[in-house]
Amino acid sequence: MTSPSWLTVTRGNTPLLVSLPHTGIDLVDIEPQLTSRWLGQRDCDWWIDKLYDFAAGLGATVVHTAISRTVIDVNRDPSGVSLYPGQTTTGLCPTETFDGDPLYRIGEEPTPADIDRRRQTYFEPYHAALAAELKRLRALHPKVVLYDCHSIRSVIPRLFDGELPVFNFGTNDGKSADPALQKLVTDIIAGGGKSWVVNGRFKGGWITRHYGNPADGVHALQMELSNRGYMREPIGPVGPDNWPVPYDPDFAAPMRKTLTNILETALGWART
Repeated sequence: MTSPSWLTVTRGNTPLLVSLPHTGIDLVDIEPQLTSRWLGQRDCDWWIDKLYDFAAGLGATVVHTAISRTVIDVNRDPSGVSLYPGQTTTGLCPTETFDGDPLYRIGEEPTPADIDRRRQTYFEPYHAALAAELKRLRALHPKVVLYDCHSIRSVIPRLFDGELPVFNFGTNDGKSADPALQKLVTDIIAGGGKSWVVNGRFKGGWITRHYGNPADGVHALQMELSNRGYMREPIGPVGPDNWPVPYDPDFAAPMRKTLTNILETALGWART
């Protein structure tokens, strides 16, 4: 089956699948309903696709959507149930930004029918691709690592207190991956001299929780990076004049080195 133009699947044969669910900025047909294009794209995981563009060279399978999370968030429970009960978060089809700004013009918010259409058009194909690639890789390997890539601004008072650590590593409180793999990745980030936390504010979204099944050989990890770890991020409120900042390969190089180490280590573990 031919994939839609917004969905890219780069196939590798090593026991590693890299998921890029939030790097898209395509607003497709909803832009006229939005308060502004910039707000509709502001919460993108900026430049994460560039940061991890070495993954295919490791033989990883890479699944990427170009659709903005404003259209539909493929890392949320498709039923709409919150992944973080009691905490502020955004939904399957967000109506406000991370900072609480309304995304839609008054009266133009998505209806249940709109949400269902977006789920069928964008959410389901992305997850069909993830499921198919995991099945293919599991047929080749006894265990597979699913690595879900994310980033977020370092300071967003509505979502978390203070400044977020640079590395926010999640395994759904240890349920989505083998403890040995979790320790290997934790040792790398703990030894890098940057702030870090495991299963803190971001424990893993729908992708990590839904597919991570160590008993069945699928070990899912989520890495949420604070933007300052690889971008010249302005700390505090951002506007169209200062966000997003351009991608600077030289500034991002130390982070890429650490991430390369993490993925190579995860691959080595999966091959044992």
